[in-house]
Amino acid sequence: MNSAAALGTTALSASAAASDTIRIAVVGMNGRGKSHLQAYTSLKGVDLVAVCDIDDAVLAKGSKFVEGKRGKAPTAYKDLRKLLEDKSIDAISIATPNHQHTLQTVWACQAGKDVYVEKPCSHDMWEARQIVGAARKYDRIVQQGSQSRSNVALQEAVQKMREGVIGDVYHARGLCYKWRNTIGKEAPAPVPAGVDYDLWLGPAPQRQFTQNRFHYKWHWHWDYGNGDLGNQGIHEVDIARWGLGVKYPTKVSAIGGKYMFDDDQETPNTLAVAYEFNEGGKKKLMTFEVRHWMTNHEADLHEFDPSTKSNTVGNIFYGSNGYLAIDGYTKYYSFLGKEAEPGPSRKDGGDHFANFLNAVRSHSRGELTAEIEEGAISTTLVHLANISYRLGRSVNFDAATYSCPGDHEATAMFRREYRKPFVVPQFV
Repeated sequence: MNSAAALGTTALSASAAASDTIRIAVVGMNGRGKSHLQAYTSLKGVDLVAVCDIDDAVLAKGSKFVEGKRGKAPTAYKDLRKLLEDKSIDAISIATPNHQHTLQTVWACQAGKDVYVEKPCSHDMWEARQIVGAARKYDRIVQQGSQSRSNVALQEAVQKMREGVIGDVYHARGLCYKWRNTIGKEAPAPVPAGVDYDLWLGPAPQRQFTQNRFHYKWHWHWDYGNGDLGNQGIHEVDIARWGLGVKYPTKVSAIGGKYMFDDDQETPNTLAVAYEFNEGGKKKLMTFEVRHWMTNHEADLHEFDPSTKSNTVGNIFYGSNGYLAIDGYTKYYSFLGKEAEPGPSRKDGGDHFANFLNAVRSHSRGELTAEIEEGAISTTLVHLANISYRLGRSVNFDAATYSCPGDHEATAMFRREYRKPFVVPQFV
């Protein structure tokens, strides 16, 4: 949906309005971005008219894929700011590294574009507030890429728990056990031909280029990523919070570290986090675990496929009358009573990209299953856990003041320093 912010219009661009076709651009086409390309070239009522990437090789490959699906080459951009000058583009879909998510979303909102932004929507606590502030100020539709929220089986699972199928739900667990091998050590190297490293760094500090800080491996460096907790784990954190029916924790404790490997990775490969919630005088507990190597399959959870031997990704909810497991993104099953008799279960998917497009057409953020405010709250749980881990102690959080009361060291970690001119503006 293309809108001039000063006029507050919510109409589609003139070219799109005639056919009700949404003109969209994908920003970042490596890794998760490939799924964005596949989705928007498969769905009806959307035209993938532009692509953007700072790497010429990735840009060329993505453009070729879109041309093959669309029958016409998309306009290719290296600098997102140039793409956003195109008033005929209604929305952008962001699949860049985490440290770029908030600033790029803000730029798009300021340009009158609606935004689908990959998880986590922010790189730190302060940005989680600013991205919501930008969406509200410019009246944009902004969706976080928490695709579990659009899946029918998971929606049913949460509804069943609200109805009391397993009784009083007091504890949720998120599990992220994925086989992650060592990244080794890489010496500084010349920036690869065709890569605009300045644009890739964006808000992040200036560092010498190494392959271990680039494609995908950026996840394991604090300058750009948030570890596996903010990579795969944010999905399970979001589902756990959703199922518990809570917002912000009052206390967070994280412990873990790097085990087995001596390499360039900065983030922990093994982490255990406990969150305490106290809403309306009722306490609830949420725990989350990252494990990087061998594992058992708790509650028979597998990553999407029982033949997967090395990964366990999902959630377990414990209630006064049983427990309920969510296996990956599309399946849940439950066991009731002391004898663990089989309860309700279902396997069914959904389409998060289609949900976003429907909300863009109606300009109704209430249609979004992972509206940016919900996404931002779950993202803060990732950041608070990483702050606790890096400080080596528990942190208390107060949602009313959005701070760790009396803990200046923890609160100071809410916001990073920006490399000019890539500065996130303040809205809240």
